[in-house]
Amino acid sequence: MAMADEGRIARVLDRLEERHPGAQLLVTDPWSIFYLTGFYAEMYERFSGVLLRAGERPVIFDNALYPIDGYGNADVVVFDDADDLASVLCSRIDPAVPLGVDAQMRSGFLMPLIERSAAPSFFLGSYAVAETRARKDARERELMRASSRVNDAVMAELPGLVHEGATERGIAAQLLDIYRAHGAEDFSFPPIVSFGAHAADPHHEPDGTALRAGEVVLFDIGGRRERYCSDMTRTFFFGEPDAESARVYDVVRRANEAAEALVRPGVRFCDLDRAARGVIEDAGYGPYFTHRLGHSIGLEDHEPGDVSSVNEDVVEPGMTFSIEPGVYLPGRTGVRIEDLVLVTEDGAEVLNAYPKEPMRIDR
Repeated sequence: MAMADEGRIARVLDRLEERHPGAQLLVTDPWSIFYLTGFYAEMYERFSGVLLRAGERPVIFDNALYPIDGYGNADVVVFDDADDLASVLCSRIDPAVPLGVDAQMRSGFLMPLIERSAAPSFFLGSYAVAETRARKDARERELMRASSRVNDAVMAELPGLVHEGATERGIAAQLLDIYRAHGAEDFSFPPIVSFGAHAADPHHEPDGTALRAGEVVLFDIGGRRERYCSDMTRTFFFGEPDAESARVYDVVRRANEAAEALVRPGVRFCDLDRAARGVIEDAGYGPYFTHRLGHSIGLEDHEPGDVSSVNEDVVEPGMTFSIEPGVYLPGRTGVRIEDLVLVTEDGAEVLNAYPKEPMRIDR
């Protein structure tokens, strides 16, 4: 018989209690449901949820189309597409207690609850799960390490795919098989393969562009291994780089390493961003670093929380996030270097071992 994770649920409820004493929380995000119960399904237009309240058994709302095993420490409410969902939810929601919902709850599910006064008030309760998920436990830390080891192995194969005339789309099409050969189940996000001027677009979608000598080759890739995501970016030179591309690479690498050197418990996320951004600004490329320094990662490639100039929260043990400075010169070239870091009790561990020294591919 399956069991909900009582330790994780208790930590979520502790955080809920800090800001909303006595409240109840309805979790609908599929990855948060998996985190709390071990059950995952892509529900599409259908509803799935977990209702939490201190001192009571969790309630799992289960659409009959996605049957789950019984839970020894939770109540399971089974419903089907013919049932009135609001009535199903109201049968277990306490009408006298404020209800927190997460940001992923669709308005089509939420509005009927509001119209029926299912609770005296509603509030955004995503923070309680997000803050808990952000602090990885020992098992999750091992899974993040293992996922990044796979990503290192995949990245090591990519220079071998690069040759004059190769296309971005052609290389990208080979990546899923490579990930699976190394033990990953899937991508954690669609891979980014960018040649030359396309590298100046941070989220370029691979197309039929063919590689030419002297261009940069940027790979931003990640895979899922046992549900946990990896993410890494490396930029290569195909042949002899021009002087500015080589200079930009050096600046971005130094920015990456400056921020990583500061990561430890108690440091503010905005100070990490400032460390990297300062290197880039001092080199004269400040206007061309156009995004935040990083994002949180775990069961999803982008999780709540970021490494940005406006995030004054402090780094805590168990957090995992990216450090990915970049310089993007429109119409010319771009460089990004990205690692994941895992915060330890007294410092940080860079999860990516693939080299960051400038690498030239001649083929």
